Amino acid sequence: MLPDDKTLTEQGFSDVSSGRVMLIACGALAHEILAIKRLNKWDHLDLMCLPANLHLYPERITDAVEAAVHKHKQTHRNLFVVYADCGTGGLLQAKCAELGVEMVAGPHCYSFFEGVETFAAHDEEITAFYLTDFLVKQFDAFIWKPMGLHKHPELRDMLFGNYTKLVYQAQTQDPALEEKAKDCAARLGLAYEYRFTGYGDLASALKAQAEFT
Repeated sequence: MLPDDKTLTEQGFSDVSSGRVMLIACGALAHEILAIKRLNKWDHLDLMCLPANLHLYPERITDAVEAAVHKHKQTHRNLFVVYADCGTGGLLQAKCAELGVEMVAGPHCYSFFEGVETFAAHDEEITAFYLTDFLVKQFDAFIWKPMGLHKHPELRDMLFGNYTKLVYQAQTQDPALEEKAKDCAARLGLAYEYRFTGYGDLASALKAQAEFT
């Protein structure tokens, strides 16, 4: 489960002159961002997360990010958007440029966990379906049930018939999560591949923000 909403949305409202950074992030990245912050003792990075289920409605992401930027630009000198394009068709990047805030580079989180350049080299993986730690944990809530597979398993061929394998990009080395990921692949009828990616470009992007101040 994610931390409660207060933990995610009320961390460190600070005076604009303090030099703190507000991270406006996807809720699906909450655990990873908090882990990176703790590991590096980046206490000057504050975190505000938008609902993870916005990924089910990518057309809503840009407006939600814009509202968050306007809300926090009076309290923080620096803001950083911890989203990639995430299905917005370039609209989020254009909006961030208009607002004068930076964002994580890449088409989606699967690319920056693996490293954008490394991911881009996998042209042959157009038929791969990706899961991260978060999506393995929330497979039923974010994939199985929203797609109706819990009631209509026959939809599997229509929804996943063009996929050939499930790639689990692991941020942590957790045998229990790996077993669950294997089960997800089996339920979808896909071959299984495990890759330990760690935090990839997410860690370096946060490092740049932490050191900029």
